Amino acid sequence: MSDPTPTELATVRAEADRLFSPPEIEAAVRRMAAAITARLAAAHPLLLVTMTGGLVPAALLLPHLDFPLQVDYLHLTRYGTKISGGGLEWIREPPAQVRGRSVLLIDDLLDQGLTLAAATAACTARGAHEVLTAVLIRKEMATRPGLTQTDFHALSTPDRYLFGYGMDYKTWWRNGPGIYAVKET
Repeated sequence: MSDPTPTELATVRAEADRLFSPPEIEAAVRRMAAAITARLAAAHPLLLVTMTGGLVPAALLLPHLDFPLQVDYLHLTRYGTKISGGGLEWIREPPAQVRGRSVLLIDDLLDQGLTLAAATAACTARGAHEVLTAVLIRKEMATRPGLTQTDFHALSTPDRYLFGYGMDYKTWWRNGPGIYAVKET
């Protein structure tokens, strides 16, 4: 698949539906942070950011978690430059420091749940004491072949292709000033 053209990128952004504004997103992240704090403040957890989509949600979340924690990352992908998922590709597996720890995986969204299921299994296989999951968006779906629920989520959306706030359109528009859904055709 070739990279999208500048015209395609401009059209996708211009025609997209904005589902959430920055103030709505940030208020939801604060609510999620309160729930995470209530559950993990005494655990001295390791937060693992799922790259690249989890970068923005983690950056929004971290200032609201006022307790001792460590941050690292893992990197796996199912999408690359496509808009539908394929096979999993590990780029960086969970670090050895997960052993015996409470781990919080932070990602952009829960859709099929395959990426988060693989990340959870990898952390468990490396000896994590417990693995919890937090996502910015949980898509409303009747069934999921992978992880069916997360421990924490900020917002829910219908099952549409999303971009902005860490989520991408063919690796572009992660920087969208809100959460957008690609125009349905």
